[in-house]
Amino acid sequence: MALHHRLIGKLARAYWMVRRPSSKGVRALVLDGADRVALVKHTYLPDWYLPGGGVKRREALGTALARELREEIGLPDFRMERILGIYRNGSEYKDDHVAIFVVRTLTPAAEIRAADGFEIEAAQWFALDALPADISPASLRRIEEWRRGETGLGDW
Repeated sequence: MALHHRLIGKLARAYWMVRRPSSKGVRALVLDGADRVALVKHTYLPDWYLPGGGVKRREALGTALARELREEIGLPDFRMERILGIYRNGSEYKDDHVAIFVVRTLTPAAEIRAADGFEIEAAQWFALDALPADISPASLRRIEEWRRGETGLGDW
């Protein structure tokens, strides 16, 4: 992880501690025809995550989701299956609400890539029985909820 990303992260957390911002976010459990899940590794975080990001002011959740999937993994089209859940993330002094969607690619063997090299270091498909050891705990919880057929609410 680059030094300047770590410094930006520390400055952001200091700002959040003072301001206590509230935000909306979207993430997706993206599945292909073989039930592989798409994960991304950011340039500024150490683990693998479900793709997604912040919702802009006056932006609909579905619009934000489509934008983030294009920007992070280069996925132009998908079919939404359901909302997995809506979660509150109170870590790092913020009050974030994150909507998680389950989506499928329109082509069974869709290709993904790190579409934004500044933000995304890698984008890759993973079989559900071969998830990376360094997957973020929250991303793993969301995948396990989906596998159990649950709809989640509560804390991230």
